[in-house]
Amino acid sequence: MGTAPHQHKKQTKRNFSLTPHHLRLYEKKSSHRGAGLNCAIMEQPGTLVPKDESQTPQTTVTENQSAAKSAIIVKTEDDKAPDSGDNGTKARVNFPKGKKRKKSQRDLTAPRQPLTGYVRFLNDRREKVRADNPNLPFPEITKLLASEWSQLPADQKQQYLEAAEQDRERYLKELQAYKQTEAYKIFTQKQIQKKQREEKMAADAAAAAQQDEEPEKDSDLPGFDIPIFTEEFLDHNKGREAELRQLRKSNTDYEQQNAILQKHIENMKAAVDKLEVETSQQRSNNSALQQHLDSMRAILTTNFASIPLPGTVHIYSTNELPTLNNIDSYMTRLHSVLTDTSARERETLLTTVRALVARMDFNA
Repeated sequence: MGTAPHQHKKQTKRNFSLTPHHLRLYEKKSSHRGAGLNCAIMEQPGTLVPKDESQTPQTTVTENQSAAKSAIIVKTEDDKAPDSGDNGTKARVNFPKGKKRKKSQRDLTAPRQPLTGYVRFLNDRREKVRADNPNLPFPEITKLLASEWSQLPADQKQQYLEAAEQDRERYLKELQAYKQTEAYKIFTQKQIQKKQREEKMAADAAAAAQQDEEPEKDSDLPGFDIPIFTEEFLDHNKGREAELRQLRKSNTDYEQQNAILQKHIENMKAAVDKLEVETSQQRSNNSALQQHLDSMRAILTTNFASIPLPGTVHIYSTNELPTLNNIDSYMTRLHSVLTDTSARERETLLTTVRALVARMDFNA
């Protein structure tokens, strides 16, 4: 018995979870496909008739289902791929892929990030392991290196950890110095402005999408009329965004003030250090002058030890000899005697003092 040329094939109907957004998108796409699919939908209200006479899929729908949902079912069965065969292979539904994650911008003048001990071990061993195992894929090489790291002796592992700690300290010092530069301030300001622009664009896009995709009330699909964004939520979200922007601005202002104060503190520390150096120099000079003064007192006391003060000068006593304790007052009184023209022994004493001073060695 021959096989009928038009054999009915069992069709598999897929169950879709539809949303109003999916239905509207499909209606827009279906409007450009011509009247062929619409005719197939409108021939009978309860039965869907395909355009191809060679296939007669018997797909029934209930009367309370919408024409859009029926159109989705017809497209799934009639637009089957040519190589799917007659084994009832289900049509594949492609969903839009997500956006690629953007790389965060980085200031080229910023210090290089520190490497952990594990990363340093990977950098040292990766090429060697790759050369020893040329057929292993990259994930397997990484697993092998991770196993080696876990089995690495503590003393060898400590070398990598110490190098990582030194690198981290280097990074912290360079980062602290970098934060005081003008380039960091400019880069931070640009990042804040860019983030504010992106937030504003995202908020505008969300508001526009919310207005464009407002769910329409459909008597055939009562379960899909669910409001996603309410006015209260949008107002609350806008208020929170405004508050966050204000806080970010305040944070930026405080950071700038802290940078200015930090610069002022550094200037004050430099001034204090300079004053301490000058004070130390003055102390050294004073000490040298005091030593020179003590030396002069000793020289004068030694050379004038045999010259008593003659007579009485005002209230000063006579015949006083110089000592280290009274050398200052002795020289003052001697100067008074030498400048007093009425003193009887002035000329003799003046000649003696001149001769004595001429013989004195002040460098001794």
